[in-house]
Amino acid sequence: MDRLSLRTLTRLAPEQRPRVDPRELKPRILHFGLGAFHRAHQAEYTEETAARSSDGRGIVAVVPRQAGLADQAGAQDGLFSLTTLAAGARPARVVGSVVQTLEMQRQGGAVDALMAAPELATVTITVTEKGYARRPGGGLDRSAPGIEQDIAATAGAGPMTTVVGRLASGLLERFRGSGAAIDLVSCDNTAGNGAALRGVLGDFVRASSWPEREALLEWFDSSVGCPDTVVDRIVPAPTSADLDAASSALGLRDDLAVVGEPYRQWVLEDAFRGDRPQWELAGALFVDDVRPYQQTKLRLLNGAHSALAYLGLAAGRTTVADVMATDWGERLVRSLGDEVGPTIAGGPDKEEYAQALVTRFANPAVRHRLQQIGNDGSLKVGERWLPALRQLRTAGASTTTLELALAAWVNATRPSADGSSPRSPAALRFGTTDPAAAALAACWGAGDPTTVVARLLRTIDADDVAEDPAIVDAITSRLPALAAGRIEI
Repeated sequence: MDRLSLRTLTRLAPEQRPRVDPRELKPRILHFGLGAFHRAHQAEYTEETAARSSDGRGIVAVVPRQAGLADQAGAQDGLFSLTTLAAGARPARVVGSVVQTLEMQRQGGAVDALMAAPELATVTITVTEKGYARRPGGGLDRSAPGIEQDIAATAGAGPMTTVVGRLASGLLERFRGSGAAIDLVSCDNTAGNGAALRGVLGDFVRASSWPEREALLEWFDSSVGCPDTVVDRIVPAPTSADLDAASSALGLRDDLAVVGEPYRQWVLEDAFRGDRPQWELAGALFVDDVRPYQQTKLRLLNGAHSALAYLGLAAGRTTVADVMATDWGERLVRSLGDEVGPTIAGGPDKEEYAQALVTRFANPAVRHRLQQIGNDGSLKVGERWLPALRQLRTAGASTTTLELALAAWVNATRPSADGSSPRSPAALRFGTTDPAAAALAACWGAGDPTTVVARLLRTIDADDVAEDPAIVDAITSRLPALAAGRIEI
């Protein structure tokens, strides 16, 4: 079967073709991370915007580490199909907003040149929470892989290897050149993601050996926007069956096919410094303050996702829809919404939001694997659960659902039965992975369950929670049932 590419586009039915001719788009948006979520979210928004306007902005996608992915995208001229997962038909439609693909390690100079080009005013980023090399409390984590190497590279000791280093290097080239305003738009699930990005980049520049670093920081403060954003669409990792189904529907081989639920959302802080894309033409929402939307997304959707993942894995389930088919899945989502909803002021109606979550999570066409959601828990649960937990405890309100969720996460951090150890933590109990796997596994050597729980909480910088005997005891008391696969809400 021939491959999807610009050469073979004419073989597609009209309704399967891109909304715009990719050859008419110009490289005006630089994006770091060509994962499934970007392809099913920002890339589609950008294509729709181009179709409804005349600015013709296309995306240059930078692949940080997966050289094979960059090669695949290059072979397909950046084209890929998006299949909407809904009951009945699964239409596959090609998205054509990615006009070029670069591999960050091999083509760093080209990335810097694009960031320096005054006609390019927007950089978007989807590199997951761990891609920002950020300490849990904020600021640059210099112990993160590659960061010290990149700081040394600012003295001419080698190329940049991390996204943080590459972004900083590109900003330096822009500063040295036109100095035109530019915006860095984080699209990852982190509270205050724009401020977090600004923080790590500022720390990196301050630690650099660049002689003009002080002037660069002044320009960074005045001419570089880092708006906070909220992104939402359930995009399961594509399976071989998804790729085969998309290729069959197109009549062309598509190795970059993605699938996603019908629902999508993009909320952006209206704090841009440069000439921004008109994403509102495709349904994006620009607001003065994204915090209520961020909190709603993180605490209700992402919080429920993590809770469903760890409880579902304990119960032997595979996907979110599998959990929602149990007699406790919907009760968990609604119970969590009822518990944490009062901690969020403003934003969308919480009851309506929770109802929408129940409908979205129960969609049987979306096979969102619990193991995928459960990965990197040490980076996620602190943001998704702990702020609400602290707020509720201060108010003297119930936190039973959050305690259950934390217990499920604790249960999932047990070393796997295949012989993983603190020295070789291949995976945790249910096959999830975590950058803190060694530290998590080491906590289980304490023996006493209460001590284990307290140590695990400290690994996610929750020392205050670890020192609260009532919460630690509540979490510990739920572990035997979870270890046996019983879910008690």
